[in-house]
Amino acid sequence: MTAAQEFKLTGIAFPTDAVAMLGEVCEHFVEHADVQRNDDVAVLTSKLGTVSIRVKADKLLIELACPTAEALLMSRTSIAEHLFYFAGEDPLELSWSDSTPLALLPNIHEATVLRSEDITPRMRRVTFSCADVTPFIGGDMHVRLLVPAKGRTPVWPGLRPDGRVAWPEGDDELLVRVYTIRTVDIDRRELSIDFLQHPARGVKTPGADFARDVEPGQSVALLGPGGGNLPDTQSILLAGDESALPAIARIAEELPAGSRLQAIIEVLDGPEEQQLSSAGSLDVRWLHRCDYPAGAKGTLVEETKKAVALMGSETFVWFAAEKEDVRAIRAFLKGRQHDRKNMYVAWYWERDHD
Repeated sequence: MTAAQEFKLTGIAFPTDAVAMLGEVCEHFVEHADVQRNDDVAVLTSKLGTVSIRVKADKLLIELACPTAEALLMSRTSIAEHLFYFAGEDPLELSWSDSTPLALLPNIHEATVLRSEDITPRMRRVTFSCADVTPFIGGDMHVRLLVPAKGRTPVWPGLRPDGRVAWPEGDDELLVRVYTIRTVDIDRRELSIDFLQHPARGVKTPGADFARDVEPGQSVALLGPGGGNLPDTQSILLAGDESALPAIARIAEELPAGSRLQAIIEVLDGPEEQQLSSAGSLDVRWLHRCDYPAGAKGTLVEETKKAVALMGSETFVWFAAEKEDVRAIRAFLKGRQHDRKNMYVAWYWERDHD
């Protein structure tokens, strides 16, 4: 802990299984922070500050230390949301030394839809105007998109006393989905998000529906940014399916000259390919699922493994795709003892086996 981390907060949580809960926290946040665990104590360090979690009997003792008041609130909310998510249907009590609720979240940004367009047959881009786009430049790339019901005056979320987000309910309920900020135009105060248009198979796709049906002038909000840092590296492998394509394209565009990038991207077919650009040297290989043999599985995973095997340990491995594919790549990198600081492996969606 440094002298700059002067905003502090403590909390106490009573989960069903404190040790198991600490394990869940460490497994998840390893992709978003430097996680150090020693038996029943874990310390998570990120640009928001430091989170220390200690198991004591049947409870978790939590200490937050952050450089700003806003970072402290964001850190508290992140920990609270994840603890309740990990608890699932099990009971969980969580309280904080300062539990004053907020009427409005500190990192919420109102925006207005300007236009939408198809950039491939299955990828649609929506462009928004926002009074201040500076929070979305560099650094974290992910945001929660908040969309109110059409025809209703937006009611934006605040904070509960336990640190979780107080989402509007009833007629004011919001559509909430996580996306990557694809582009930011500082001069025009505009930013865009790419939405994958899923094939219609009876599965609800509210985010894709929004992008398809949205109209100019519609009010939304962006909560964040948070997560999905731009890698600080000279050599990088970017691999993923179309759900990761917006992030892969943004990373490629923002890496500096002198960087060496290799990308392996799985899409449905040729028309789904996009032109990628970078100031660094960029080698892109596209995999088309329509060309796979019947019953083929794990092609993206196997091609990624082959590429990793030919690279040095200093190469940053960035992989995002379906949950099972991500677990396979994570296990592969662990078996090779690949430096955790040189990897980002995160699942962006989960296959419905039913």
